[in-house]
Amino acid sequence: MSRVLVIEDEAAILRGLADNLRLESYDVLTAADGETGYELLRSQKPDLVILDLMLPRMSGHDVCRKARANGMEMPILMLTARGQEMDRVAGLDMGADDYVTKPFSLAELLARVRALLRRSNANTGAGELIASLAFEDVEIDFAKYEARRAGRVLEMTRKEFQVLRYMASRPGQVVTREELLETVWGYEKYPTTRTVDNHILSLRAKLERQAGKPVHLLTVHGVGYKWADNFVKNILRAGDK
Repeated sequence: MSRVLVIEDEAAILRGLADNLRLESYDVLTAADGETGYELLRSQKPDLVILDLMLPRMSGHDVCRKARANGMEMPILMLTARGQEMDRVAGLDMGADDYVTKPFSLAELLARVRALLRRSNANTGAGELIASLAFEDVEIDFAKYEARRAGRVLEMTRKEFQVLRYMASRPGQVVTREELLETVWGYEKYPTTRTVDNHILSLRAKLERQAGKPVHLLTVHGVGYKWADNFVKNILRAGDK
């Protein structure tokens, strides 16, 4: 039974979500403010979090940021009001995995919960993901979502970290665009494969010495991409010391 934590300050929405999630056979935890929600997140380690952005005592953004900074990697589904596009973008960049806007369709929200849990379970069972990566003068900590080049911070989005982590965990292995869409985005209705191409181009611009002549993130024409491990100095896998 998957455990879902709902952090929402509107009592009617909180009660409705909890009731319907329990009908779907989820183990449900609830919190009506950010501080209580974060403490439950930290202590109970739910499999998924449904997180409202506008919360008392600690905002949803801060809950998400703090969770990711402390290495918590469970999927986070944001609840946002219509018209809060900048909040959604900020939330996704801080580490949220998906969002729905209020008022939302319950059927859509439950479908997104199922999709996020499927993706999380697939990643867990598909092979171990690396915890950190070092090559040339680049150092990346995937648990903390931190990247540095020659000691200077590299600004990378959460999706860029996820794409890189998935590929670098499979050095020398060809990864198709469709595989990346399934494992990193996991939407029931996928974005286009061009989305993957754009993220690869962005990663090359940040990580390669010459973005136009990549030596790490290589294109396999007609198939997808692969991470070349020729230059890797160290790959630390989860559980290594």
